[in-house]
Amino acid sequence: MQRRRRDMAAPAPAHQPEVPLDDREFSRIAALVHNLAGIVLAEAKRPLVHSRLIKRLRALNLPDFASYVDLLATQGNEAERLELVSAVTTNVTSFFREQHHFEFLGKRALPPLIARAQGGARVRLWSAGCSSGEEPYSMAATLLALCPDAHRHDIRILATDIDRGMIEKARRAVYAPDAAAGLAPEAARRLFGDLKPGGALQILEAITRLVTCNALNLQDNWPMKGPFDVIFCRNVVIYFDKQTQERLWQRFAALLPPGGYLMIGHSERVTGPALGLFTTDGMTTYRRR
Repeated sequence: MQRRRRDMAAPAPAHQPEVPLDDREFSRIAALVHNLAGIVLAEAKRPLVHSRLIKRLRALNLPDFASYVDLLATQGNEAERLELVSAVTTNVTSFFREQHHFEFLGKRALPPLIARAQGGARVRLWSAGCSSGEEPYSMAATLLALCPDAHRHDIRILATDIDRGMIEKARRAVYAPDAAAGLAPEAARRLFGDLKPGGALQILEAITRLVTCNALNLQDNWPMKGPFDVIFCRNVVIYFDKQTQERLWQRFAALLPPGGYLMIGHSERVTGPALGLFTTDGMTTYRRR
């Protein structure tokens, strides 16, 4: 008679003690993030910062946050500083998010710009803080619905984000099936063509050829000189302090020609010296004087 073998239960993993993020190290991390990216990490963000950065400690086999901050401060650790910024940034986005901006883009902003491009003029749009690409591809789909031969004209979209991982995802232009959830069937077809049940979603080549995705820290010097006819910067500056916000509004204004549009997030408002350079032209939509 054959003996029945017992399955031996795997030993429970050793308990890993919690590594605290104390006041001093949180302050050092917050100061570094602010210097690198202009992002303000309030005390209420400490649990979030802890949960995200503890993964970096484990990946680097570091014993505590003091060691991690010391590593970040070491000259030549640019790659890890980029990992830090990537870990603490919030990337919440979706296709055609805040639909009113795309309706305005299609009905008001783009028609005269398309006419200009068809006459040989240069037209540029910028998605600043594009995350994983849903915003600029929604912009391009809106453009193509009005001008199917847009690639034949000098009209292009720049998409930038501080997070290099998000930029790589945007360049791949491949999304999970649930990325189309909530989209009207026509909007989904404009982005992906005919959908295959359960399959990954690939942005149409006619759309991706209009969009250039590059990493850019909005706090750094900008390599592009403009002008941009439309700038989307939505739900980005809410993470900056007031001084950084006001400086950024002025920098956007400097790249917009008279009549150019700036679209911002639903909880954001242009403030400071730049306010006199814009008129409001719809919900969270500003037009350059």
